[in-house]
Amino acid sequence: MLKSVLTVGGWTMASRVLGFARDMLVAARLGAGPVADAFFVALKLPNLFRRLFGEGAFNAAFIPTFAGTLVKEGRMAAQDLAERMGSLLGLWLSLLTVLGLIFMPQVLVVLAPGFQADPAKFDLAVTLTRITMGYLPLICLTALISGVLNGLDRFAAAAAAPVFFNLFLMAALVGLAPYVATPGHALAWGVLASGFVQLAMVWLAARQAGMTLNLLRWPELAPPVMQVLRRMAPGVLGAGVTQINLAVDVIIASLLPSGAVSFLYYADRVAQLPLGVVGAAMGTALLPVLSRQLRAGQRLSAHRTLNRGTEMALLLTLPSAVGLAAAAGPIVAALFQRGAFGAEAAHASATALVAYAFGLPAFVLVKVFAPGFFARGDTATPVKIGLVAVALNLALNLLFMSWLAHVGVALATSCAAWVNAGLLGWLLVRRRIVVADRRSRRVLPRILAASLVMGAVVAGLALVLPAPSHSVGRVAQAGALIGAGALAYLAAGTGLRGFNPRDVLRMLRRRKAA
Repeated sequence: MLKSVLTVGGWTMASRVLGFARDMLVAARLGAGPVADAFFVALKLPNLFRRLFGEGAFNAAFIPTFAGTLVKEGRMAAQDLAERMGSLLGLWLSLLTVLGLIFMPQVLVVLAPGFQADPAKFDLAVTLTRITMGYLPLICLTALISGVLNGLDRFAAAAAAPVFFNLFLMAALVGLAPYVATPGHALAWGVLASGFVQLAMVWLAARQAGMTLNLLRWPELAPPVMQVLRRMAPGVLGAGVTQINLAVDVIIASLLPSGAVSFLYYADRVAQLPLGVVGAAMGTALLPVLSRQLRAGQRLSAHRTLNRGTEMALLLTLPSAVGLAAAAGPIVAALFQRGAFGAEAAHASATALVAYAFGLPAFVLVKVFAPGFFARGDTATPVKIGLVAVALNLALNLLFMSWLAHVGVALATSCAAWVNAGLLGWLLVRRRIVVADRRSRRVLPRILAASLVMGAVVAGLALVLPAPSHSVGRVAQAGALIGAGALAYLAAGTGLRGFNPRDVLRMLRRRKAA
């Protein structure tokens, strides 16, 4: 499992680093004004489906069925299942895209109701979202083929494909922007072009793995396809509740003063680095491993896998959350404060980042806990808990927005994530799907203590270091805080025996040798 997590995490890290380069460029060119708000809303709709299908409901339903078919009936039957699912998804997603193009003004009345107060901003958001809607079927088919590759234990190509999303957006903003109406138009066309490249990349990888998928055959509702669809329907909410909550955030933020959507976007992008690298990697790697272990009757191994997965997730996520909260201001300033993105916008985004950091461990724990249900074919339980989290997020948004503005939106999402993770974990323990072993009971409190020590060090340094007045100084300050935090966490974690750096290096060497 470690090899798979590191493969996915390594490529995801590359994508996130390029994503930061992209967002730094976007912030410098667009700032946090109406064009930025319109583009981020245009990106939200297809991105919601990408995350639901690529990291949630589709893989949760498809990978266990595909893995079981591969083991019991062979590669031909598994390929037939993938092709049937691909043709069905392609058909209904194409219809959904056409409907979206026709009724986009009505869709945005729901997704961004506050934009109606500014007709020019609303019309721009409609135009940009119509362009990005073409990305929807492309990226969802990419998710299907990525699921095939994951079921074959081929993780690299699927994890590497998002790199091209960032590359194409940067290229479009630099090369295409002078020739279209606004930089937002250039970014939207870059999104669409990246979808074609990502789909081609994973299709070729599947072909090299021995599965040349024909996605143009007529769809047929065979029993295995129906099994995937039955599992997938409730899983859309169960696995994608975080993304639905973020969509609720956009709806509420659109009702706030101009710039709120952008502030939340930039803060979420910083929080997404550990969430994407750790959360997506854990969720992607855990599901096929647990599915195989349970089908083989290896329940003790499944318990151990979830325990080690939880430890690994918190080992990386707890210090990230504490560090982001302690150094939110310097980090956001170093990344985005230049060009059209000024100090006031940086401060507003940093306060939202503190609120998102509070929920970061919960976001990742949901990614770890959900496969414990999905691998057993149980998508009903996560959807029930997900509905509770969505309702709570909406209620807290309405409660907090009047006195915390956009920060209240982020805080509501974090609180809902903790309720989601807590209920999932409680049920896993109650059903004895997870039994905390001696190692987990010993290690987890020490990881938390080491993270708090690191947070105190970073917060103290942030208070005593002088505020830089130029971009290079801001980057140097943020780098110094991150470096000091990493050293403090390493020293505290080793001293408290929360982890042993030699064990980590040994695992990395085994991965390299493999």
